[in-house]
Amino acid sequence: MKLLEGKTALITGANRGIGKSIALKFAEFGANVAFSDIQYNDDSIQLEQELAAFGVKAKGYASDASSFADSEQLIAGIMEDFPTIDVLVNNAGITRDNLLLRMTEQDWDRVINVNLKSVFNLTKAIQKVMIKQRFGSIINMSSVVGIEGNSGQSNYSASKAGIIGFTKSIAQELGSRNIRCNAIAPGYIETEMTARLPQEFRDKWIQDIPMKRAGTPDDVANLALFLASDLSSYITGQAIPVCGGLHT
Repeated sequence: MKLLEGKTALITGANRGIGKSIALKFAEFGANVAFSDIQYNDDSIQLEQELAAFGVKAKGYASDASSFADSEQLIAGIMEDFPTIDVLVNNAGITRDNLLLRMTEQDWDRVINVNLKSVFNLTKAIQKVMIKQRFGSIINMSSVVGIEGNSGQSNYSASKAGIIGFTKSIAQELGSRNIRCNAIAPGYIETEMTARLPQEFRDKWIQDIPMKRAGTPDDVANLALFLASDLSSYITGQAIPVCGGLHT
């Protein structure tokens, strides 16, 4: 039996990068997959096809994770299309990097809303579903900079640190209902987002990693698979780095 057979997972921000890798990994191991992104576009259609090739049910949705109303509508729509939602991966996120001296209020608010408020929105919307079925695994995408901090990323670091505190609190609130909540804290992962960084910065970052390589989206997806499965049934309230040993 496949690890996630019979389960349905929702992954936000899944059109590309880490979110897409998690969606594909879950489908490979038997999960039906609902996924969302700010737009339903050609990337969404292609991902639906790739997921369906594993013999599972897959459907993409356009939804703004930073919107409370959109998040409630998303959960309601998925419940019409799928029998359950067993796993939630709060993956939607953006960066608006700058030194605090130059950071605008808009860049602060946008990062906090997309990265942190979205986790509140989706978790609040889905908790009734999971409480009713008395089962669930919530996986929140944090970052090593939420643990260590990083110059030029005060907004991003604050949002990712907030996710860790939120995760630990929800684990305590929902544990008695057999609902687990954990965070993944990726380090330097090769994605479209990190590919836009200057090569000099990327090389320096890799030199600081004990394993001397960047991570891949699949490295993160493997941990998400474990946390979504029954293999991690006694693990909750944890923030687990996937960083090759990186400490800034």
